[in-house]
Amino acid sequence: MKIIKASTSFLFMLFLLSSCGISKKQYEGLQIELDLANKQLGECGESINDYLNKLAECEKSKEGLRGQMNVSDNNLKLREEQIADLKEQIADIRKQRDKQSTQMDDLTVLTQSASDNIKETLSQLEGKDKYIQILQAAKTRADSINLALSVNLKGVLADGINDQDIEVKVDKTVVFVNLSDKMLFQSGDTRMTPKAYDVLKKIALIVQDRPDLEVMVEGYTDNRPISKPGIEDNWDLSVKRATSVVRVLQKNYGVDPNRLIAAGRGEYNALATNDTADGRSMNRRTRIIILPKLNQFYDLLNPEFSKN
Repeated sequence: MKIIKASTSFLFMLFLLSSCGISKKQYEGLQIELDLANKQLGECGESINDYLNKLAECEKSKEGLRGQMNVSDNNLKLREEQIADLKEQIADIRKQRDKQSTQMDDLTVLTQSASDNIKETLSQLEGKDKYIQILQAAKTRADSINLALSVNLKGVLADGINDQDIEVKVDKTVVFVNLSDKMLFQSGDTRMTPKAYDVLKKIALIVQDRPDLEVMVEGYTDNRPISKPGIEDNWDLSVKRATSVVRVLQKNYGVDPNRLIAAGRGEYNALATNDTADGRSMNRRTRIIILPKLNQFYDLLNPEFSKN
């Protein structure tokens, strides 16, 4: 600015001198000074442009720094939030650590208790093992008794009896005898045939030798409806036939009535289809079941049984 002012002043003075009348030599000196001033003025203009460019760059840098500052502020805020979250996580971890420490103390107590329970359980299992051995021995004994009983029944019933009319089987803890309808009863009646007495007499002899056993007599029919005086239906027929067998065992052959059970199963629990004559013939039967008394069953569950 000072250079511009100096140039302006110089021109003004030159104008005054020219108007006042100066020599050529003086004029040329002044012209040289003017040229020098113009040159300096041009250089100042270039300097001004450089300064303006630098100023623009500075403004641009300032905007960039301002954006970086905003990013830094946001990053700082994010870091502060992360630090706060980490502090909360540390607090939670400390709580969990304290809780786990308490649980470890409780687990120590539980472990001791569990150890005591395991010892008690092992002791109980040892007792149960002994009990199972007792039951196995009792079952073996019962199986042996049933097998012997089955052999005896087959032996005494073999003479003069058609194999199709009688069947002796061992089923679990019982022995049963299936007797065909035609061998024991007259058709559709509760009156017994002469052959029936011979069979029941042989069965009674075996039963008398086993006072520790009970005898259940079950009557079965086919599904054909029955219509006879004194017999209402197949239920009634099956029960009355079982009762007839029980009476003969008691009155004719002296079996203790306290050991006898009469039951009717009607047309149900069939062995074969009722659609054929052979099937209906198989279903019309009387079953005599020889089984342990109820108190003997409970004896099998008593460990004291092994002492007998």
